Amino acid sequence: MKKTIKIGLLGRILIAIVAGIAIGYISPEWLARLAATFNGIFSQFLGFMIPLIIIGFVTPAIADVGSRAGKLLVATAALAYGATVFAGMLSYFTGVLTFPSLIGGEEGLAAVGEEASKITPYFTVEIPAVMAVMTALVTSFMLGLGIAFISGDVMRRAAVELRDIVAKTIRVAILPLLPFYIFGIFLIMTVEGQVATILQAFVKVIVVIFFLHIFILLLQYSIAACFNRGNPLKMLRTMLPAYFTALGTQSSAATIPVTLRQTIVMGVDEDVAGFVVPLCATIHMSGSALKITACALALLIMHSQPYDAMMFLHFVCMLGITIVAAPGIPGGAIMASLGILGSILGFDQQMIALMIALYIAMDSFGTACNVTGDGALAVILDRFFGRRGRVATTSGEAA
Repeated sequence: MKKTIKIGLLGRILIAIVAGIAIGYISPEWLARLAATFNGIFSQFLGFMIPLIIIGFVTPAIADVGSRAGKLLVATAALAYGATVFAGMLSYFTGVLTFPSLIGGEEGLAAVGEEASKITPYFTVEIPAVMAVMTALVTSFMLGLGIAFISGDVMRRAAVELRDIVAKTIRVAILPLLPFYIFGIFLIMTVEGQVATILQAFVKVIVVIFFLHIFILLLQYSIAACFNRGNPLKMLRTMLPAYFTALGTQSSAATIPVTLRQTIVMGVDEDVAGFVVPLCATIHMSGSALKITACALALLIMHSQPYDAMMFLHFVCMLGITIVAAPGIPGGAIMASLGILGSILGFDQQMIALMIALYIAMDSFGTACNVTGDGALAVILDRFFGRRGRVATTSGEAA
């Protein structure tokens, strides 16, 4: 029997980028216009899907979390959200200090959006979204909290089935066509003579984000060490099996058994670890927020678009909510974030395509950062909710 070679999403996108650049140097205008036509239709479909992605994933996620009351749940959710927002803002301020000197706002980069518009599609197809992005977010919160409050089984099943439909659409229709979309973007940029500048900027951004991942993990474990008086480097070394497992699987959920085992090895109470680790695999997204924020800032600088700290604080706070409901597929976090990239930061079709390509190129490192950070959060929560924390609290009250 012949073995079929399966190429992952990252591999297909890398092939699409290389093919788009190579063919772009010899491409006739009709091929570039054909690519622009496909990209225009695909981007319209993406825009149509964004509100459905938000409602489909956020509603059941809120309904599920809201149905599990308890102090540990509230503390875990608050800590995970705080860590995610902190990572995003750390990424923003680091980018503000480093990106302008690395990638600059040179005229060559600023002209990318203008130059790309010279290639016009043969025709366009309008696919209006069913509702605006903020309307979808508010609707998701209302439905999710309502389902949790009334314990509505019928509505819960409907929300879960809608989530499954949207996830199936992403897997069957969006992800398989995504490499062709990326191919078209890079082909058009090559035809317009902008691709070399973009790729140089990409490499610099990826290097900065990689070092930011290392820093955020060191910081998380240094803070965790204050709660259990441990050695942060030794704790981080204990979690390396989870880090490398996540690098290979690109899935927080698939890494849960390894993360749970290594968290217990660090001395975290089994009950606390058994609750915190699976929950944080869904709601703790420091690595993803760090990547998305840095990539978004870099693209705004490259296109000479305005930005400020309050805009990104708004963006990161919303990002911490939307990526909680990200589908468990490669690139799921960026798919769940497309809505707020457009509504808050004003991303257009080309910027979103570049964002997807840049994000997925580092998808495994973001997942590994998320997963490894779960251990640090578990150590902090164990101080208050573990057996030792409960004993210490009880002793203090008795005294």
